[in-house]
Amino acid sequence: MTDTVPLLRLDSVCKSFGRHQVLRGVDLRLDTHEVVALIGSSGSGKSTLLRCVNLLEAVDDGTVELDGRDITDPRVDADAVRREIGMVFQAYNLFPHMSVLDNVTLAPRRLRRLPRAEADASARLLLRRFGLEDKVAVHPDQLSGGQQQRVALAQALAMQPRLLLLDEITSALDPELVGEVLEAINDLKQQGMTILMATHEMAFAREVADRMVFLDEGVVLEEGPPVQLLDAPRHERTAAFLRRFRTAAS
Repeated sequence: MTDTVPLLRLDSVCKSFGRHQVLRGVDLRLDTHEVVALIGSSGSGKSTLLRCVNLLEAVDDGTVELDGRDITDPRVDADAVRREIGMVFQAYNLFPHMSVLDNVTLAPRRLRRLPRAEADASARLLLRRFGLEDKVAVHPDQLSGGQQQRVALAQALAMQPRLLLLDEITSALDPELVGEVLEAINDLKQQGMTILMATHEMAFAREVADRMVFLDEGVVLEEGPPVQLLDAPRHERTAAFLRRFRTAAS
């Protein structure tokens, strides 16, 4: 952590759906090239937090800043912000009627106005990076879940985002397919990508995250280096969550 302006800062962010308050004053910062893992029980607010960062949900109170700019200001162009923030969901969100190559090139061509040849060349490099160079012409339903998730990663990276948001992207995968997706994320970390990810893969988070954040009932209860948070949590609620998680995973 430094005194420089963080790439992402959340200040007292609140979000409710009806009478249910999901986020209750969340403070969080993320520096450039940092990987932060959000952990917490189902319903703790992890996905909602990511959706607020990407302006898919409007915050009720507080601010979200990207590189010092308040992106929750209603005058902000949300589409312009999303060009700087890539997001990958657990359900892939690929277009089933389009080829892998067209899925990856669609946003750069439409939103960044890249010529088709340039978008295709960049997409092919990304797909080769994820071991999918032989899948450019196939449709998503011809791919395994792990392959579809890697296409979704390539799709997000095709926009050259400054920040990558990952929402439990291995939770819909069979166990034997999880490893290939986690390996792709680890490669992105090694290349300096800034990542905020909600995950239940504790062993992976220990390995790849610079910091872990425990979200409990819409509040950041504890954060710190993975070894500290996982092995010596300061709060009993963190310890209880980890005990329950380990019991469920065993």
